[in-house]
Amino acid sequence: MNKSKLVLLIALAWLPLRASALEVFACEPEWAALASELGGDRVSVYSAVTGRQDVHVVQARPSLIARFRQADLVICTGASLESGWLPVLLRQGGNPAAQPGKPGFLEAATFVPMLDKPVSLDRAQGELHPMGNPHIQIDPRNIRLVATALTGRLVQLDPAGADSYTDRGQDFQTRWTAAIAGWEARGASLRGMKVVTQHRSWTYLENWLGLDEVANLEPKPGIEPSTSHLASLLSTVEGEDVAWIIRSCYQSPRASEWLSARTGIPAEVLPHTVGSVDDVNTLFELFDVILDRLGAPRQ
Repeated sequence: MNKSKLVLLIALAWLPLRASALEVFACEPEWAALASELGGDRVSVYSAVTGRQDVHVVQARPSLIARFRQADLVICTGASLESGWLPVLLRQGGNPAAQPGKPGFLEAATFVPMLDKPVSLDRAQGELHPMGNPHIQIDPRNIRLVATALTGRLVQLDPAGADSYTDRGQDFQTRWTAAIAGWEARGASLRGMKVVTQHRSWTYLENWLGLDEVANLEPKPGIEPSTSHLASLLSTVEGEDVAWIIRSCYQSPRASEWLSARTGIPAEVLPHTVGSVDDVNTLFELFDVILDRLGAPRQ
């Protein structure tokens, strides 16, 4: 054996067990951003949804199924948020390692305390989620809990990178905990602020910051607001000193602008995830901009 071949064999022997990056399929941009924070260059992350899409109505297109098939780890919110399309990927994706109950499938909602659990399930009440409100990412304390679970799962799937994942996880937790303290200091001025929302996707934000939701533009969850329902809200908000009418970027502005024009209450698009507005490219920027747009003073 010549010297060059011997050097090559020695080099190959010292390669890590996983020669390629861990393929992570994230159902939502917030989990893609979190996986990138925790995984660094040991992961290759794909987000099934952009920040400007409505996650409820994604199409399980062939390209999405192909991405799912290649995943070593699938991370989704769960709690039926992706019920319109994730079951199709699970059935047709041909990926037995990324099924519920397997290490290659992580459901973020199982690691956080759920709010808005319905006392009864009646379709006449609108779009209900049996496990509770699935929009968990709008409370940064939930992000911290999911980060702990995701770090452990990355270590389980790629033990050769355990030290890297552990170090990155600890670093993220330190930075994130400090950021939460700063956000809560800023948000103290918002406690008790009254808001009108378009969809019940802000429950966790309201719970965290102490906001008071006095009305919702949808007559029932997931049901488009009618003119008569909007007219009824005029008396509801009268004299309530409402600060904002809030909606997400993918929702039609018609209802919020109609109510704003008749009440003088400003209508605002709040970012709900990474990429949902132009100036939110990271999880840290998500909460910075939420507080900016709600009028919380910079410290």
